Amino acid sequence: MLSTSDDDVLIDRLNTDEINAFREIYDRYWDKLYVVARNRINDREEAEEIVQDIFCNFWRRRKSLVLTKGLNNYFSIAVKYEVINRLARQARANTYLKQAAKELSEVDESTLMQLDLNELQNQLQSTINTLPEKCQLVFRLQHEQGYSQRRIAEELDISEKTVEAHLSKARKVLRNSFSNFFYLIFL
Repeated sequence: MLSTSDDDVLIDRLNTDEINAFREIYDRYWDKLYVVARNRINDREEAEEIVQDIFCNFWRRRKSLVLTKGLNNYFSIAVKYEVINRLARQARANTYLKQAAKELSEVDESTLMQLDLNELQNQLQSTINTLPEKCQLVFRLQHEQGYSQRRIAEELDISEKTVEAHLSKARKVLRNSFSNFFYLIFL
């Protein structure tokens, strides 16, 4: 196990934007983080994404990090919370799918028979593509990636109010484009 003083030296080098310090940290901790994430998530690709996200966030926040207990402690906590966030996001997605399935089952069968789902999905993508670039990105991050409004704001370096405004605009465009039926299913 490496000492906290070794970590301190690496952090000092990292604060001067020394990429080799980041590489050394990455090489030193990647396998350990991957094993922990893989054991908790049980999905290789998801575990790799978790570790990648942790290192991306670490790099972005390198100048403002204050590590009193060393890198090992930081990364142990980071992987724990990233796994929890992923599992929570998956749970929300499952709840969303169950709700959509319930609403679909309540719709008149004759209405469902008239729908060409491929055409509907194409229309959805076309409508989303008409949104302004930032609005489109915010909408996709929330509805396709499962990001919270706070995380979107942090990722895009905008306020949460701006995120809310973009989402409101996107929903309005989709409501106008798809009517109440589609709004109930997908929003």
